[in-house]
Formats: sequence, C-alpha cells, structure tokens
Amino acid sequence: MFSRLIEDCGAACETINPYMLASPFWRGRFVSLIVPTGFANPAYSNLFPALRAAEERIRRFVEGGGRLLVFGAGCDRADAYDWLPFPVTYSFAYGPRAVQYTCENKCTTLFNGYDLAAIECDGAFPDHGGETLALSVSGDALLVKKTVGDGMVLVTSIHEYPSAEFLKRFTCGDKETLF
Repeated sequence: MFSRLIEDCGAACETINPYMLASPFWRGRFVSLIVPTGFANPAYSNLFPALRAAEERIRRFVEGGGRLLVFGAGCDRADAYDWLPFPVTYSFAYGPRAVQYTCENKCTTLFNGYDLAAIECDGAFPDHGGETLALSVSGDALLVKKTVGDGMVLVTSIHEYPSAEFLKRFTCGDKETLF
C-alpha cells in the first residue's frame, strides 16, 4: 500500500528488503529512503538488525544529499534509533495525540489532511539531537528534523500515512544519492 501511495505521488518506488539493506555489495541510487512503522518490533519486522548493519551506509547516504524518513519503532526500545547519525531516544505509547507545530516548515505537511486534534501516534522522542517541528500538547516531540551534511533525516511517530503533498516533495528530486 505504501509503495502505491508513493507511486501515485509521481515518484518511482523500490521496496528494499532487510537482506539487501544489510548486504555490503548491494547498491542503489535514491532521492529518499523511508523506514516504515514497526521497524524495531520483531513481531512485525526483521528490519532492525539490517538498519544497524547499514549504519555507516545510511550516514553516507544522508550526508551525500539523501533524505531519510523514519517512522515509529513500534515497540518499547529506547535504543531503536541508535543507527541514525544523531542521537534519538524513543518512548513507545500508542494512541491519539493533539499535534502542534513549533515553527513553519514544509516538513510539517506530513500531517496535512489529518485532524490535528487527534492523530494516531505510536510514541514520542523525549531526547534527540535534532529540531522539534511538531509536538503533542503535553510537549512530547512527534516530528524531529536533522540536517546531516547535504541531506536530512526526519523522525516521526505518526501512525498514519504521510500526506500526498509531503510525499511529492520528499520523494521527488533532481539528485539521486548512492546508497
């Protein structure tokens, strides 16, 4: 479903399995990479070990101009984001949250089309080394952005598909970066 949503926004989409991601011999050129919700929960995915194995390649991809969107880990693991090129601590707690923006930013279009009074989220980011773009009314970070080299990383706990407007901007670009 996610692949079709991206393709409907005008971008080519390639699904990468954990074995490809962890393989040092696999190469691809992309504008962006999206890590789905539940990536660290072994009941849903075996992606987490592959992300850790590809940590250096992910860092180089982002530094070289790639865009990385990472959703909620989907389980109670504070270290679920230790493979990112900046510190992020995750606190798992599924449920609706009211969302407030901390600033005007094109990345907040991720939430377009949803009722900001009650968006399903699977947690929050109590500590991180990025910029908080959206938070809950209780002050929990729900969308974090970090510029790394020529690229950027977005981390979100929204448990919904991102808006088509956001996907068009995030997944389409003039430059592909080697992964």
